[in-house]
Amino acid sequence: MLCTARQRCYRGAMGVAAHLGIELTEYDRRIRTFIPHYEEMLDAAAAVVPSGARTIVDLGIGTGALSARCLSRARRASVMGIDADADILTLAARRVGPRAALACGTFLRAPLPRADAVVASFALHHVRTRAAKTRLYRRVCRALRPGGAFVSVDCHPASDRAIAAAQMRAWEAHVRGAYPPAQARALLRSWAREDVYVPLDVELTLLRRAGLRVEVVWRKDAFAVVAGK
Repeated sequence: MLCTARQRCYRGAMGVAAHLGIELTEYDRRIRTFIPHYEEMLDAAAAVVPSGARTIVDLGIGTGALSARCLSRARRASVMGIDADADILTLAARRVGPRAALACGTFLRAPLPRADAVVASFALHHVRTRAAKTRLYRRVCRALRPGGAFVSVDCHPASDRAIAAAQMRAWEAHVRGAYPPAQARALLRSWAREDVYVPLDVELTLLRRAGLRVEVVWRKDAFAVVAGK
């Protein structure tokens, strides 16, 4: 069930469009100017989903871009999409159609059904603490059926500060391809005030502690696609 536009959960009072500083109708076009290798990462994530999956849970479904790819791979599957932003769920409903059941709320508290795959794309950096992430990953592990897969697409810089700084400069260079330098820097600073970019080695440790066997299936600069089974 979709919630009203006034309801907000883990993003607080700010929906995703306000967080990014754009109109919601621009999201699917503008996200590619914000995130390098966007299409490539989503394709790599969808490829992890078992082709025979019947139930897929999408944490922070957004406009449904990853879910749509997963459903193209798993032809018999349906998606349960969870997002705290009621407005963006309307876009997901249009994209994914009747194969999706959408719930407005925070995936940190929403019940997770038994699933063959749990996926997320640029949603888990909204989780503020590592303890909260660990609790979430344990719930994900319990929800997965035998042979099920978890896959997340997100920003995971290196632990080494010099390498991480170079990775962030590469991200800024991508954004500067579409926006003036001052605006690109302002956008990255704005996102960093709300987002938490967990270093890749730390993220893998959190997943292993939750009981998942993990691997990095795609990696470029600060971005990674991480899978667990």
